[in-house]
Amino acid sequence: MADNNLFPVFFKVDRLNVLVVGGGNVGVEKVGALLSNCPTARLTIVATWFRPELDALVKDYPHVTVIQKPFSCGDLFGKDLVIAATNDHALNVEIWEKARSCKVLINVADTPELCDFYLGAVVQKGNLKIAISTNGKSPTVAKRLRQVLQECLPDSLDQVLEKLHLIRNRLAGDFTAKVDKLNALTDVLVESETEKH
Repeated sequence: MADNNLFPVFFKVDRLNVLVVGGGNVGVEKVGALLSNCPTARLTIVATWFRPELDALVKDYPHVTVIQKPFSCGDLFGKDLVIAATNDHALNVEIWEKARSCKVLINVADTPELCDFYLGAVVQKGNLKIAISTNGKSPTVAKRLRQVLQECLPDSLDQVLEKLHLIRNRLAGDFTAKVDKLNALTDVLVESETEKH
């Protein structure tokens, strides 16, 4: 059985230039995911046509540029990430080849073998953000886990994070001492049911 060797990271997409190729259903989904996670994401969307939903989605985002034209290699210039979101497999492979030759990280929708990174299902409670990946095996399972976690995690968790942030900033001592104090303070979060009784 293969291991999941993915290394989870969180990109600051307001500091990166992201290219999305495709204006159909998949493009709408990917752009929506990017903007819901970072409303100030800097996106360029290139496609020969766009669903009306995409135009409606991006109209209030000044950092999003929509260009109606066929994909060309020049679209990769200055880009940090690319998402190929077309329903044309040959075009997606071409975008992948061009991105790889330009050393730009790429995600080809629904084609795990052509992805440098995946867009995981995301759970968010204020500042807490959890990304779920199934290593490209089943986005449906990731989506279901996201729903369960979104419902199970209390909304008040963000208040806990804010208070712990304040405490961390006030703690004295070296890194190890601060970690020990914060671990002691947060033990209650992982206390087992038997320890409570």
